Amino acid sequence: MPRPIHATIHTAALQHNLERVRQAVPDAKTWAVVKANAYGHGIERAFEGLRAADGFALLDLAEAERVRHLGWRGPILLLEGVFEPRDLELCSRLSLWHAVHCDEQIDMLAAHKTQVPHRVFLKLNSGMNRLGFTPQRYRSAWARLNALPQVDEISFMTHFSDADGPRGVAHQMAAFNAATQDLPGERSVCNSAATLRFASDAQVRGDWVRAGIVLYGSAPDFPAHNADHWQVQPTMTLATRIIGTQQLQAGDTVGYGSRFTAEGPLTIGVAACGYADGYPRHCDTGTPVLVNGVRTRLVGRVSMDMVTVDLSPVIAAGVDAGFGSEVTLWGSARNGAVLPIDEVAQAAGTVGYELMCALAPRVPVAVDGVA
Repeated sequence: MPRPIHATIHTAALQHNLERVRQAVPDAKTWAVVKANAYGHGIERAFEGLRAADGFALLDLAEAERVRHLGWRGPILLLEGVFEPRDLELCSRLSLWHAVHCDEQIDMLAAHKTQVPHRVFLKLNSGMNRLGFTPQRYRSAWARLNALPQVDEISFMTHFSDADGPRGVAHQMAAFNAATQDLPGERSVCNSAATLRFASDAQVRGDWVRAGIVLYGSAPDFPAHNADHWQVQPTMTLATRIIGTQQLQAGDTVGYGSRFTAEGPLTIGVAACGYADGYPRHCDTGTPVLVNGVRTRLVGRVSMDMVTVDLSPVIAAGVDAGFGSEVTLWGSARNGAVLPIDEVAQAAGTVGYELMCALAPRVPVAVDGVA
């Protein structure tokens, strides 16, 4: 039989989380952000759960083609715009909307021959200092675009740096409002954190929100709030099984570097998952894990193909913890218990985004149990 590790994508949870976003912004349209192969879920696997969105936002032209091949005829937005002139030909053929964040992209549009003008989103650098025109140059960039016959409708966008933290969005909204004052066109400023935390303000909400990590069941402002607080559900489960057990005595150590030492008699389970499967190597003793739905912890260092798990809480609960027992690394166990991916990411010193995107190709993935 194949190695027991597997991931499951939950369509109903994707649908639920999209509806949760809609509840937060009932009078705005929602981009479902499916960049990075739908945050590691797989565009084709996530599509059914997200097809009720108003549009799909991504980075890669090849991913845009995949969305079109799934039968999507609505808006698709390239969040970083085009990278070379010939990309505009594919934008024309696939009817893609695209961000414009620099002079070079305007130059490409000016030289582009097309019979169908393009819909563009002019990006403002309101303080993130990644992509976008500075506030001082924003209106002149708009004037250039507005003069081009290759450009149809111009919308406006920016990206928040602190929507998930105490600084908030007011400083960037002030810059955005000043730069776009009296300019005609739709607005898109909210990422996941801003959608949940600040979109009750119609000015912040705008016309389009860009829902990313919240669609995939992660709290965008964790640990200030968790997934339960925002009423979102896990969309990816990574699970495996116990493939062996060991009985330890006081002083026995576990794994490479002997990072864990037993203080007394202890039963540990060995589970078929390691950093070659995408599980973070930096997860140390104490990282939460579920065994047959009972919460316990990792002990020792994560290996390439295995982790070791303290089975004491499982045994104490009167639950089977032997060979073949289900181990949930993140997501939903069979008994309904949930291990939020954010908690595992926190133990690894990272964020849930990275864990989702790092799922290794060797891990079989099914949609609601159907491969």
